[in-house]
Amino acid sequence: TMSPAFASKSTGSLLAPNKAIGLQIYSVMRELNADVPNGLKKIAEIGYNTIELAGYGNRKMGNYEVTEYRKLAEDAGLKITGSHVNPRTRQYTKENLGEIAEFWKQTVEDHVKLGVTTLVQPSMPTITTPDEAKFVGEVFNSNGEIAKAAGIKWGYHNHNMEFGRVTEEGAPPPTNRFRPSGEVIYDLLLNNTDPALVFFEMDVYWTVMGQADPVDYFKKFAGRFPVLHIKDRAVLGESGMMNFPKIFEVAYQNGLDEFYVELEGIRDMTQYEGVKGCFEYLNNASFVK
Repeated sequence: TMSPAFASKSTGSLLAPNKAIGLQIYSVMRELNADVPNGLKKIAEIGYNTIELAGYGNRKMGNYEVTEYRKLAEDAGLKITGSHVNPRTRQYTKENLGEIAEFWKQTVEDHVKLGVTTLVQPSMPTITTPDEAKFVGEVFNSNGEIAKAAGIKWGYHNHNMEFGRVTEEGAPPPTNRFRPSGEVIYDLLLNNTDPALVFFEMDVYWTVMGQADPVDYFKKFAGRFPVLHIKDRAVLGESGMMNFPKIFEVAYQNGLDEFYVELEGIRDMTQYEGVKGCFEYLNNASFVK
């Protein structure tokens, strides 16, 4: 028989607990919507323990009341920690500030019921000049105040267009997006938002696609990126274009608190198989805490 010390040690290593890895459910939306209760269980069985929502609208989560959806997630063994929500307008003006504030008040109210700690806007409002970016920063601060009053952190998620540059003359033609002159939209948003009210959920893949380096941003704007989207061109780690070891190392040094896997455009396998591959890659990675 094995000595007790040896036995406990060997089973301990076999049953090492999974790392804390979240999933943005947009990654499996098509398959999840076909059967939400069992789909949420499937996500938990893969090993994910937190989820970030997509699909909130009209004060519901898809066909479910928000309290029902939270119960389904909890029954599956998942904690809803975040949510992606876009306001109804992308054009911010002084005239519609009240409407935007009202939207976030209702949204925050519903997300308190969902139990989230973070609420994120994932699409860029119209920005064609540095002044427009500064105005958007003011609106973001106001959204952050609304969320903070309810104990929720408000953040912004990028794609690649935030790394385009704007000048006082207005927007460049689309083909000239990454011109050398002007100010980078992402930097303008970071510099014109209050760190106590607005965090940035960097999508590391879209940052690279915007011809920028996530690591540079973590160092330059330390503490602004407590949450990340971990994404690749395919299943995580397969493209070779993302330097995940360095991204995690420097993100941890600068205040990384949590992250979500996001997978899009998967073709040769089911969405669940894709996010399982992503989970295994991160769970087995020495650079992920």
